[in-house]
Amino acid sequence: MVNTEDIIRTVYKPDSQAFRIIMEHSRCVADKALGAARNLAHLGPDLVFIEEAALLHDIGIIRTHAPKIGCHGNLPYVFHGVQGREILEGIGLPGHGLVAERHTVAGITKETILSKGLGLPARDMIPISLEEEIICYADKFFSKTPGKLTNEKTMEEILDQLSRYGEDQVRTFKQWHERFGYSHGQ
Repeated sequence: MVNTEDIIRTVYKPDSQAFRIIMEHSRCVADKALGAARNLAHLGPDLVFIEEAALLHDIGIIRTHAPKIGCHGNLPYVFHGVQGREILEGIGLPGHGLVAERHTVAGITKETILSKGLGLPARDMIPISLEEEIICYADKFFSKTPGKLTNEKTMEEILDQLSRYGEDQVRTFKQWHERFGYSHGQ
């Protein structure tokens, strides 16, 4: 088992706002993802990996410019996934790194990266494995907004946010919700 908190402490100052936010946000995502995965026990999801990867999925935000959450890097926020992959691959966690890269929105296609001029590496960054999909799904329920970290978003809020990125995003999320959605506490 990977000690996720120790890993995060190597990248974040433990007394920083960004550390507190990533820890709380990621715990909410991990709990939601584990609940969804338990409902799919018949598919054999790797619960240990899901918990670890969910706790590490946003490690790259520290390298982005998101001052409202205590991140003062120089990259646009959309880069947090590829930066997370770089960090996690650098410490020997390539599978966890793929989760970090592929969790943004409901995945980003190479076509979208190029057509929108996002500046990201020109490759598909779409959740492929069951574990990746579950974590990406769970992440959509929680923001990193201070004071709202544990507030679970409604389906309407999630779909409204995803609609800004296209109908494909909405359709993907709806399929995930139908496949492994559950109510908190179920």
